[in-house]
Amino acid sequence: MLQRSAEKALKELGFTITSIHHTSISEGKSTARNYDVVFTPLNFVNMFDQAVKQGVTVIGVQNVMSAKEVKEKVEQSELMSKK
Repeated sequence: MLQRSAEKALKELGFTITSIHHTSISEGKSTARNYDVVFTPLNFVNMFDQAVKQGVTVIGVQNVMSAKEVKEKVEQSELMSKK
């Protein structure tokens, strides 16, 4: 569900999506460094601290089904400057 919300929000903001991948939290934690951005439920954001140190944008959302919330979080993030 979060994948669809993120995809919709990013397209609305004009981002070109070259690759989007849905994983379990444990797999995502180990592969996050391979991506520009990680979307995750708020309660898992701290699991991606290492990815943040490597320059990955990590965005936590409360409602994984809300493209509106994802869009707002992206607009507030440094991801907009990388567009």
